[in-house]
Amino acid sequence: MPDPDRALLDFPLERLWALFPMRLQAHCAAWQAWYAEEKAQLQTLLGEDALAIHHIGSTAIAGIRAKPIVDILVETPDPAALQRAAKRLDESGYLPMSRSDGRITFNKGYTLQGYAARVFHIHLRLAGDTDEVAFRDLLRSRADLAQAYEALKIRLLAEHAPDRDAYTAGKSAFISASKGKGRGKAC
Repeated sequence: MPDPDRALLDFPLERLWALFPMRLQAHCAAWQAWYAEEKAQLQTLLGEDALAIHHIGSTAIAGIRAKPIVDILVETPDPAALQRAAKRLDESGYLPMSRSDGRITFNKGYTLQGYAARVFHIHLRLAGDTDEVAFRDLLRSRADLAQAYEALKIRLLAEHAPDRDAYTAGKSAFISASKGKGRGKAC
């Protein structure tokens, strides 16, 4: 029987944005447990095609507000493994969200009725394509940057809701500018 939620793939962006409004909430300790459970499922599903699995995004940073969507980055060893992993996710009910060179993103927890209780974005990448992991680590180590990032997200949400693309684009300059701030420090 076909998955009725796959009909979401044909919805125009404006309808999706209305069905899945953006919101930020205080950090929730349960997000780490959600990540751990989903990671275990992904390891079983993807096997050796998953070299490493990382909790990324704001739900991985204690103390800042986040959209209640757990982002997970899966490193794959090569392009063939990336494609196999994508096929397995697709066949397992994850919804394909975007695809570009060496990057494929899937959603889980989006339904025709709105968000499920747990929502995930799964980012498939080639090994080493882990800028988000470095950014997460930087924000975990620099509370000042984490708080500035949170303030930016609050402002962008107020300015751009429901436009997720504009919200995401607004974060890009901050993320790019932050890349050099964690380097050159003594251990």
